[in-house]
Amino acid sequence: MSSNSSGGQQGPAARQAAMAEQVLADGSATAAELAERFGVSLMTIHRDLDELERQGIVRKFRGGVTAQPSGVFESNVQYRLKSMRTEKAAVAEHALRMVEPGMAILLDDSTSTLEIARRLRTAEVTPLTVVTNFLEAINLLSDQRGIHLMALGGDYDPLHSSFLGVSCVEAVEQLRVDVCFASTSAVHGGYAYHQEQHIVSVKRAMLDAAARNVLLIDHTKLGRVALHRVVPLSRFDTVLVDDGATPEALRDLDEHKVRYEVCAMKGGHDGTGAT
Repeated sequence: MSSNSSGGQQGPAARQAAMAEQVLADGSATAAELAERFGVSLMTIHRDLDELERQGIVRKFRGGVTAQPSGVFESNVQYRLKSMRTEKAAVAEHALRMVEPGMAILLDDSTSTLEIARRLRTAEVTPLTVVTNFLEAINLLSDQRGIHLMALGGDYDPLHSSFLGVSCVEAVEQLRVDVCFASTSAVHGGYAYHQEQHIVSVKRAMLDAAARNVLLIDHTKLGRVALHRVVPLSRFDTVLVDDGATPEALRDLDEHKVRYEVCAMKGGHDGTGAT
């Protein structure tokens, strides 16, 4: 990794921003690599990484940091936006076939359902009502003719770029939509899992507010668990997964009598393995 002698002359904020960009792009880095890259001491690097961890951008491990998720840590939204794009596109294309003019649909704050929002910009399924708490989706759809956009408020969470909390849950509870499209971090043994409790409460409320529920997942989420159970997979009318899923992973869905559809990818895997 090439060194950058100007790194030591950068202010801490600029250096941390550049460091975050690198870790989000590469997935992980060691403290020694970052010290060489930015031309500063290991002590300075660890201070910078402490700040990035406080902001929820990375998590530290012995000797370095990672932007990748764990069972208790969900990746920063900027990392998730770049990961498994081909897989997410495949399931979103499939999900779009379930949307008809005149419907009210709910999109959660996942980057998988964001791919549905991208396609709604050009799909001829208007008039349509779209309800979401995801700022990325709100920005995508705010200028679209024929789409009645309902933005769910609440406490803004920069890690997820979404609105959460009690006020968001209460807003969802006042609604009834035709379909909720949602995603989650892990699927195993007949359950959907997520790392963070405040996300779980919003997802559960969204599922309760819909006549039909559809789960969008990429194949890396199969066979994994996270800290919190969200709901049994039986709560979903359909689970959509890309065709990178192994026969063993699909067998687990079969054994738990989960209704699922495998979605063909147009391109290859992007290889990041993140959710």
